[in-house]
Amino acid sequence: MRTIPVDNGGAASRADLGRLVLRVALAVLLLFHGVSKLMGGVGFITGMLAKMGLPEAIGYLVYVGEVIAPLFILFGVWTRLAALIVAGNMIVAVLLVHTKQFFTMSETGGWALELQGMYFFAAVALALLGAGRYSIGGRAGKWN
Repeated sequence: MRTIPVDNGGAASRADLGRLVLRVALAVLLLFHGVSKLMGGVGFITGMLAKMGLPEAIGYLVYVGEVIAPLFILFGVWTRLAALIVAGNMIVAVLLVHTKQFFTMSETGGWALELQGMYFFAAVALALLGAGRYSIGGRAGKWN
């Protein structure tokens, strides 16, 4: 039997393009926070950890969550793992700095943690979707 090709209107290509847009947006916006910490240091994070009785060295993991993982996401290398790291980083950030804001609204009427929420859920979406075709790891990459 002969099969007739079905034109799906480029849905697969659009899905891969959507993954690329999501990856670039999440990575670039997070990198601003990471570069800020590279330039200004992580003293405020290590200070908070010390007040909580936790090792200050843990504070340096912010570089993994806000510099290294976003670069992996941007280029599409180990995207799923990097996205899980970013999601974990957002959970830690909320627990360390933003717990009191969890059930509050901003002055403009949005959720006080909408930025952290968007970073978290974008990272979860990428962990579920993978990097897609437009990535160094490619669609077939195990962690992409």
